Amino acid sequence: MSLRITQGMMHTQLMRDLNRNLGRMQKLQEQMNSGMKINRPSDDPVGITYGLRYRSELSTNDQYQKNVSMANSWLEFSDKMLTQTEAVFHRLKELTIKASTGSNPQAALDAIRVEVEELRDQLIDIGNSKLNGKYVFNGQFTDEAPYTAGNAADDRTDSSRIPLVLGAGVEVTINISGNDIFGEPGTDDNAFKLVDDLITALQDGDFAGISASLDKQEQRMDKVLAMHAEIGARTNRVELIENRLKDLGLNLEAMQSKVEDADYGDLIIKSKINESIYNASLSVGAKIITPSLVDFLR
Repeated sequence: MSLRITQGMMHTQLMRDLNRNLGRMQKLQEQMNSGMKINRPSDDPVGITYGLRYRSELSTNDQYQKNVSMANSWLEFSDKMLTQTEAVFHRLKELTIKASTGSNPQAALDAIRVEVEELRDQLIDIGNSKLNGKYVFNGQFTDEAPYTAGNAADDRTDSSRIPLVLGAGVEVTINISGNDIFGEPGTDDNAFKLVDDLITALQDGDFAGISASLDKQEQRMDKVLAMHAEIGARTNRVELIENRLKDLGLNLEAMQSKVEDADYGDLIIKSKINESIYNASLSVGAKIITPSLVDFLR
């Protein structure tokens, strides 16, 4: 039995073909306008899943990099403060050696004492250093000054750690305690106590006490240098983590781009091809259906 092709069937099929070609062309134009291959989940259900995953991982990576930036700022500031502390102790040692000469008159010792008092105040200022409004050498009590001007030798700073998460399972402590730098209260090599003892010895003309201060200064200086080395080691680790996070971010962006970003060169070619197909279907349709319907379609 033969199948009869009616005029209505031809019209219906033509409309389907025209709408399909128009839809393809519109989709390509939408991709060109947005710059994205995926503009809605239905465009690529699998691709949108990967795209969302990459976006989530990039967001997490960005937060890790912000934490790294904070860690770098804190560690660099601590490094500068330790450098200043070492400079104070170098000058203190020079003055102590100068004052330990037994031929020095009391007037010379008094002049040295005045400078030593200034160095003591400088050490307190370093101990009370603030970064972005937070005291860096008082553990987690960042809103409280760790040292008082009149009784710094007896002040105990908080030793709690301030950890920052810099990656999955990666945690780095960014702070050091003031007592780790300047010494525990009550110990002979406590920076503020040894300076106070030196000031007293200079005031009394006690040359034996002045000379005895040198060993204590050396002990404290060695511990300051050890803390400085630890800060350097943490800084190096943070720099390695930072480089890894940057590489990871670039890789994630590249993978996200492959999934989501449109290829303009390819889109332009496909758009021209689909435009030609659509125009050809309009031309063929004009010969198949009545002019009134073609006019309606236009």
